[in-house]
Amino acid sequence: MADTVAERSSGLVETHKGYNPRVLFFYFLIAAMLLALTGGLAYRQLASNDLYHEREKTQNQRRILVPGPRGNIYDRDGRLLVSNRPRFAVTLYLDELRKEFRSQYIAIRKAYREADDKNLPTATQMERIARFTVVQRYLDQVNRTLGRHEELDADELNKHFSQQLLLPYLLVDDLKIEEYARLIEQLPVVSPLQVYTSSIRDYPLGSLAAHTLGYVTGNDNIDASDEDFSGSDFARFTDKTTFKMKGTIGREGLEANFDSLLQGETGGAIYRVDPAGYRVNPPLSKHQPVHGRDLHASLDAELQIAAEKVMTETELNSAAVALDVKTGEVLVLASKPDYNLQNFVPHLSHEAAKDISDRGAWINRATTGLYPPGSSFKILTSIAGLRAQTIDPAATVNCPGYLQVGGRQFPCHGGHAHGDMNLAQAIEKSCNVYFYHQGLAMGVDTLAAEARRFGFGSPTSIEVPETKGSLVPDPEWKMRRRDEHWFPGDTANFAIGQGDLLVTPLQMAAFIASFARDETITVPTLEHDPAHPVQHTAPTGLRPEQRAAMLEGMEACTVTGTAKVLSSPFMKIEGLRIAGKTGTAQKQTEKGTINFAWFICFAPIEDPRIAIAVVAEGDIAGEEFAGGRYAVPIAQAILKKWNEKQGRAPAAGVGIATP
Repeated sequence: MADTVAERSSGLVETHKGYNPRVLFFYFLIAAMLLALTGGLAYRQLASNDLYHEREKTQNQRRILVPGPRGNIYDRDGRLLVSNRPRFAVTLYLDELRKEFRSQYIAIRKAYREADDKNLPTATQMERIARFTVVQRYLDQVNRTLGRHEELDADELNKHFSQQLLLPYLLVDDLKIEEYARLIEQLPVVSPLQVYTSSIRDYPLGSLAAHTLGYVTGNDNIDASDEDFSGSDFARFTDKTTFKMKGTIGREGLEANFDSLLQGETGGAIYRVDPAGYRVNPPLSKHQPVHGRDLHASLDAELQIAAEKVMTETELNSAAVALDVKTGEVLVLASKPDYNLQNFVPHLSHEAAKDISDRGAWINRATTGLYPPGSSFKILTSIAGLRAQTIDPAATVNCPGYLQVGGRQFPCHGGHAHGDMNLAQAIEKSCNVYFYHQGLAMGVDTLAAEARRFGFGSPTSIEVPETKGSLVPDPEWKMRRRDEHWFPGDTANFAIGQGDLLVTPLQMAAFIASFARDETITVPTLEHDPAHPVQHTAPTGLRPEQRAAMLEGMEACTVTGTAKVLSSPFMKIEGLRIAGKTGTAQKQTEKGTINFAWFICFAPIEDPRIAIAVVAEGDIAGEEFAGGRYAVPIAQAILKKWNEKQGRAPAAGVGIATP
């Protein structure tokens, strides 16, 4: 019986192994999942910590960039030509008005509900009404203080609030100094209403050298490099939302060419903001803007004033360039008509821009004006003939008042019959017939090659815009451009600086400066360097006796020749020997013939220091008349002032009367 029970009992007992293989698989699966989860959390917490930290900055940090003031521009003697002056404006920091906006919103919503107005505005509309009401109260306060009647633009306010909340909102711009003083006295120190001070350009000498100095315009795209904020949190700001105060950028002249030098270093601050976009003070990082570097221009303000004074008095379109013979530094670069640079501050009005256009005053005639050089080009023709050995300085050519070339008579200037002329005499009296003969003798190819050897037909590489369209014509050019053959009459015209030859006053100044050094190329520069080396280029190739004959004629030109007005009692500069050459040229236009009067020169002859080229439009033909009346007085004013300055220290400060 007992055995039977035991057997039955044993049949009811099941035996189990220590583990089940199918369950073990799930153990490993769960462990792997836990390991992956732990690894992912560790990666997020440790390896990606910097990434999420940067993303956090992108979401809750904002940077504000403030441009640095531009550098000043001085003349070669340290006189201030361009500087900055403070510009005062009344601004309102909207991000400091959050509580006032909220209170006004609640009051507006309550008023609509109490009025049981069925046309209840949306929440967004009520927020805009609240902002406008609050800002208008501050503007009313300013208007009462200043006695102004400024109005608020709702669209501008909403745009500023949505796009540039952290920047101050402009309420009243360009305060007078007395208005600034009144506001500073009455505004509390801690107020969302503040007087914002920025810097704008100031031109103490008005229109002086306007085309050369250039102007600036507003620039919304200021930026900052890592170098600007090295060692600060700004070195890693590329993903942060950025607000920029308006800066400036050079648009013409030296302001444009040296913009990177004159631009100040950008400053600013990084702020933390709350979810609504309002800033949380104090800033996380701050960097002060830095003043730009100064530029010392090669211009001489005293000489520039002397030139522009005479140019203004003539009331003619004109240009004048003066160079330091030895270094190529530009002493004068003047063009008339011009414009007052102060009219560009803070911005040029439509009326002022139209006036400049109507007067043709945008053009810098000194560097972009293209003119036939007339008889002033005879200096180049003389050099070409002497080098080609077709001109003998002592040999004479008879001038009966004209030269028959083919079927056409080419007259001497003014119908003069000069008789027998050698080289020096031909330069002194500017005898066309002599140079017709010489041009035909040497040929157009020799003349064109010599012109190009002295830099004609190519830009001078000056630091302000200049034309690339100057022209040295030759047979190949005429066939390509007009599908016409070159005739001897073209060569005759070329030899006296007429026909298709076109040059700029700057090129003529560089040419006469090169000849003064007995060299071929002068590279003009507007950047002053007291240690600037003397320029040395290829020599002219003239023998001493050939150069002496030319200088004899050029000096005689200023004493007894076509520029003899320089030796008159009221224009003579005692003790200064001048080598010069006049010229006139004509251009046919729809309005008739325009006469261009030229004068190029250098001085002193025994030690050349200054070279000048002047061109003026006039209504009188003839070198003795047009050159003496229009061009020579401008050059004389420059030479006289330059001569006065020799041996005396330059005047200090900015106390120079404007022309």
